[in-house]
Amino acid sequence: MRPFRVRKRKRTPEPDLNQPVEDEAEQEKQSLSSTLAENLTTIQTIFANCTDLIYRDLKIGQEQVPVLLVYLNGITDEQTVNQDILKSLLNMRDSNLEASGSNNIQKIRNLFLEIGNITEISTSGEIVDAVLTGNVVLLLEGAAQALKIATKGFEGRIVSESVTEGVVRGPREGFTESLRTNTALLRRKIKTPTLKLEKFVLGRVTKTEVNIAYLEGTANPKVVDEVKKRISLIDVDSILESAYIEEMIEDEPFTLFPQIDHSERPDKIAAGILQGQVAVFTDGTPFVLIVPTMMFQFLQSSEDYYDRSVYATSVRVVRFFFLNLALLLPALYIAVSTYHRGLLPTPLLISLTAARVGVPFPTIVEVLFMEVTFEALREAGIRLPKPVGQAVSIVGGLVIGEAAVQASMVSPTTVIVVALTGIASFGIPSYSFALAIRILRFVMILLASTLGLFGMLLGLLVMQAHLVSLRSFGVPYFAPLAPFNLKDAKDFVMRVPWWAMGERPRLIAKNNNNNRQRQKFFLKPAPPDENQQ
Repeated sequence: MRPFRVRKRKRTPEPDLNQPVEDEAEQEKQSLSSTLAENLTTIQTIFANCTDLIYRDLKIGQEQVPVLLVYLNGITDEQTVNQDILKSLLNMRDSNLEASGSNNIQKIRNLFLEIGNITEISTSGEIVDAVLTGNVVLLLEGAAQALKIATKGFEGRIVSESVTEGVVRGPREGFTESLRTNTALLRRKIKTPTLKLEKFVLGRVTKTEVNIAYLEGTANPKVVDEVKKRISLIDVDSILESAYIEEMIEDEPFTLFPQIDHSERPDKIAAGILQGQVAVFTDGTPFVLIVPTMMFQFLQSSEDYYDRSVYATSVRVVRFFFLNLALLLPALYIAVSTYHRGLLPTPLLISLTAARVGVPFPTIVEVLFMEVTFEALREAGIRLPKPVGQAVSIVGGLVIGEAAVQASMVSPTTVIVVALTGIASFGIPSYSFALAIRILRFVMILLASTLGLFGMLLGLLVMQAHLVSLRSFGVPYFAPLAPFNLKDAKDFVMRVPWWAMGERPRLIAKNNNNNRQRQKFFLKPAPPDENQQ
């Protein structure tokens, strides 16, 4: 595995304007006082001008000991606060509390609160983190400790079907923006204690919780350690989406090809973990990262494993054909019609020439005009509201294409080539990989317009050399072709039946381990013997 290179920038001296921030950080590290008024003052100083912070004070026990509850309105479950916390504390009116505040804290935690997840904390920083994550903090007079009571409960999107990865046959559930909901969906798929979830908190301001999930004994320990190392090196002020993490942990940042796959389907993430990959969950987004990733996984769909192997193989062959069309068809049309007309049959050459009669622009200008127009319509259809976006994409393409042909600005052949190219690009399952092909298509067009077929061949050779050199967490990006592995090729273009896939991929799963075998080899169901009936 190649070592991960940390790109360092020259540090500049911090300005004096950051001094209040440093003072606030020091304030959050200080220990709690045994005086409730001092703790309240510290919290009010840290959360100054925060109108959504709730302070609920009351007195409990026969001694009327002051108690303070602190929580944020909107991200805390109000029903839990009222029914399980306030009601339990108010029922302590006849209870005898001791003079020591620490013993009272333990008594409240162990005897009166009817909530399972309660943690004892002792610093201002822990109070801040607890409140900002939707918990209730209980402070008691005379105690230098506080209780963090788990009461997270804010409105979120329910589990629904994935929008970006639709299937005809397969599960309909998709991840949501809630991290705990997403990990629960994964636990429903993989019911084993060897499924490990490790927690990281990223972002100095957002404090976003990130979990990595892997199957202990199946995932390569070197890959797991590398994922932990790269995530722990992230030092930014905010993490709002998993794309932030993706750009910071990928091997080669200056390449068009995505090296980390992402999905919002629990079944796809579970399948990746079961074959030895590591998943990265980020709170606040339904898209989960999966590493390491090979290029050909971007051309596979979850539905390939739910249909019979013959159907899945046929669809994959069509996808590879679409990939070549989306990348090379406009460039091939320009090269042949401009530099290599002798390669075309005479009737086809006459037809293409007659179609271009009256068009004042060369073929390269026609293709670029239509390609840019098609990309603009596609982008407009994505950004506009759904009812309007689809109409703009379809009607705009028909109207502009027909008007351009009628005005003799482009030839009908160019419109057909660009339309076929656009349709082929929609056949690539991964949007990020299809985006890379869309950009490379323009590069191939420019090479074909200057050097013809030789330019296209040169571009393909450079692209292949680049793909072979890429790595995703130490795994060759172009595997199983380079390096070639016949056993891993059983789930490449051809998808063999399940009873023939006895082992997990060798380049992903842990080496020299019995867990690499997922089932007995060639466990094919046999029909009953007629002689035994």
